[in-house]
Amino acid sequence: MHIYPIKFSPIPKETIWGGNKLNSILSKDFSDGIKIGESWEISGVKNDISLVANGNLKGESLNNLILNFGPRLLGEKVFKQFGREFPLLIKFIDANDTLSIQVHPDDELAKKRHNSYGKTEMWYVLEAEKEASLIVGFNQKVDQKLYQQKLNEGQLEEILNSEPVESGSCFFIPAGRVHAIGKGILLAEIQQTSDITYRMYDWNRVDKLGQARELHTDLALDAIDYTFDNQYATEYPSDNNKSTNLATSNYFTTNRLVFDQKIKRDYSLLDSFVIYICLEGEFEICYENNESIKVTKGESILIPAELKELVLETSDKTICLEVYI
Repeated sequence: MHIYPIKFSPIPKETIWGGNKLNSILSKDFSDGIKIGESWEISGVKNDISLVANGNLKGESLNNLILNFGPRLLGEKVFKQFGREFPLLIKFIDANDTLSIQVHPDDELAKKRHNSYGKTEMWYVLEAEKEASLIVGFNQKVDQKLYQQKLNEGQLEEILNSEPVESGSCFFIPAGRVHAIGKGILLAEIQQTSDITYRMYDWNRVDKLGQARELHTDLALDAIDYTFDNQYATEYPSDNNKSTNLATSNYFTTNRLVFDQKIKRDYSLLDSFVIYICLEGEFEICYENNESIKVTKGESILIPAELKELVLETSDKTICLEVYI
């Protein structure tokens, strides 16, 4: 059966801190008047499996694609490692208010407690309001005792590292690193397939029913990596018409593509699917038999592993993320 670059219907997530930028900036078609914090672009998370939005396979689930195409879709290596589970979750996040301070367990702890993968992730900021910032890691050497003391005293912020952000800011967040997205930030998130979050502090916030959200302070204790780092932000050169690496890990590799002319992508040495996340502009993907598909700002698209040679064409400056295993 013919296989082609696949778009999926985004899955909206209503949140206490969400806004309307996913509609107004990324042209999503979510219900008006509802605080949508996340758009799950490509998901293999149980009960939130993405459905194909384009072509002959429209309406098929991501799980069915893996069942029917296996290595042709994922790549031999990825299929052998993950079987029928899609290994990544791709999101856009609109933080109209500050998110809770949280941490994610690593693979070992998540397997033991939840029979799940852990959650290593990364953020790429699309837009940030003036003076917007986020929390990532600690601002000093911290151990569990000091952390618990500050948490109990309501002074956790004192030991957390705050980073000012702007469009193009990038952060790699390994499992165990404490973090929180700040108010006024729109970003793309690439992560392992996992929906396990330990909420450590939620700014004493309550929902519309006056209820505080559950905290997981005890679970977080063993999940936190207390290591202090001098540099949390990812610095990278701003090169045009070539690929710039932003993150490389056991879980995913992410590159930034900025181009204003035709570029070729050769994946003949790569044994993985590829995902493009369009952040600015629009482009055409030309693949086998002179077929093509257009991708616009706010869209994500899955390139099956068997499509090895692509040409990306644009008439204006385009920015996208290129993700693979």
